[in-house]
Amino acid sequence: MTEWLVELMEALGAPGAGIAIALENLFPPLPSEVILPLAGFAASQGEMDLLGVLLWTTAGSVIGALALYWVGALLGRERTLALAAWIPLLKVSDIAKTEAWFLKHGRKTVFFGRMIPIFRSLISVPAGVERMPLGVFTLLTTAGSLIWNTIFVLAGYALGENWSLVEAYVGMGTNAVIAIVLLAVLVFAGVRLGERRKGRHALRG
Repeated sequence: MTEWLVELMEALGAPGAGIAIALENLFPPLPSEVILPLAGFAASQGEMDLLGVLLWTTAGSVIGALALYWVGALLGRERTLALAAWIPLLKVSDIAKTEAWFLKHGRKTVFFGRMIPIFRSLISVPAGVERMPLGVFTLLTTAGSLIWNTIFVLAGYALGENWSLVEAYVGMGTNAVIAIVLLAVLVFAGVRLGERRKGRHALRG
């Protein structure tokens, strides 16, 4: 994982870290918890400018988020509803509820979502579907990403050769988020299957 990151940063410097973060937004398996502390460590060794790292990684976060925003915008509400109709256990009304929730809390979700593993990538799509004003989306994404990136870059800078400790600790948090999401999916599936069984019994009765 780290070899290609090191090569990219050695070849391009801080812009290389920005490119890696942009790709992380599009491909979440590339964790920012590795990219950012490693970039901070490189800055601590004098290989890159610290301010440049912060600016380029934040720019990469915004570019990656905008790409996903436009995926959502091009997909649009009608296509989203059409896809929802084909997904087992999912109702169109679920999408409507999500839409209403996002319209009410979308700004906070975009800002704080930048600091939550996995969700920082996914949240851009519904923002695009709902056509959140592009200026607002960009501003909130920049602010949230700058906070997240600064914390991890500075952690790598301060820890030096022990920068990988950041990945280890944050990895536990990421696993907790994944576990919560899986539990929520299982509960949702259980509730929806229970509703279907009740519906069948009612028809038979």
